[in-house]
Amino acid sequence: MAKAHAGDSDPDALAVRIRVAGDPALAGVLLPPLHTGLGLVGSRPVSLWPYGAPVAPDRPEEAPWEPAAELLAALHRTPLHHLPYPVPPMRGPAKLARALHRLDVAHPPRVRARVRASAGQGRPADPAPPAGAGPGGRQAGVRIPGCPAGDVDADAARMAGLVRVAAATLPGWARGEGAAPSGGALCHGDLHLGQLVRSPAGGWLLIDVDDLGLGTPAWDLARPAAWYAAGLLDTETWLRFLDAYRGAGGPAAGAPGSDPWPELDLAARALTVQTAALALAKAARERRRLDDMERLMVEACARIASLPPDLEPEAPS
Repeated sequence: MAKAHAGDSDPDALAVRIRVAGDPALAGVLLPPLHTGLGLVGSRPVSLWPYGAPVAPDRPEEAPWEPAAELLAALHRTPLHHLPYPVPPMRGPAKLARALHRLDVAHPPRVRARVRASAGQGRPADPAPPAGAGPGGRQAGVRIPGCPAGDVDADAARMAGLVRVAAATLPGWARGEGAAPSGGALCHGDLHLGQLVRSPAGGWLLIDVDDLGLGTPAWDLARPAAWYAAGLLDTETWLRFLDAYRGAGGPAAGAPGSDPWPELDLAARALTVQTAALALAKAARERRRLDDMERLMVEACARIASLPPDLEPEAPS
């Protein structure tokens, strides 16, 4: 299969990521490329890969949650000194920054303005966030101001405001503003079940290394954690995934039997904001309301918006 990568990809970083996928240290974890070089089609870099059978979207009961967790654990345990080249940063925070930019394009932030008393008091564009549990609290049914009644554009603008408030609770590095904390592990950067294929030998492998790099391994668990917190993933499936990751020695979710949320909370909130921002941008482009799943992610942002901001880590003295 030929994959055309984004036209704005960093070609040097992408070339390293593809070489990492083909390195013997990642055998059995990442699908290796047919060639480690890059070609060009127009302005887009292209890479070549063997075909693998994807996860069947119409058979959710067969979704490989445990294999995905075990592959992540193996990826996160990869000794970096076994790789013969510097690994670029994982692009998770950059993807959140891009999602927030797309949200701003679709729903430009309103400027808070003071007006003369004779004209009436100006009203802030972004509503006060409702009180509610954090992302781990799995509180359902938070009411989004202005929804479902009212004008579609006005409803979406209010929801975009909530997503921005939720984003503001995250540290700057998680929004792609500044360097991430030092250290970390080799991370996939964009894990979901569409990033797994069956190899010719029959086992599952991770694909799509565009966001692969050194970073916070909890980011790779963020999507299932966020789905669980929002009520999109049932408890049994979440625990199967979590137990498989921990059982395979994964370092990002605490010890077996412990509360995983101190490790996962920040990444889960970041992924929730990213998903909600993209949902609002996509709905605006298609001129429609959010569907039920998209609305649940915005409701989760409403709960996140009620939390105090994370403090930025102090710079070392």
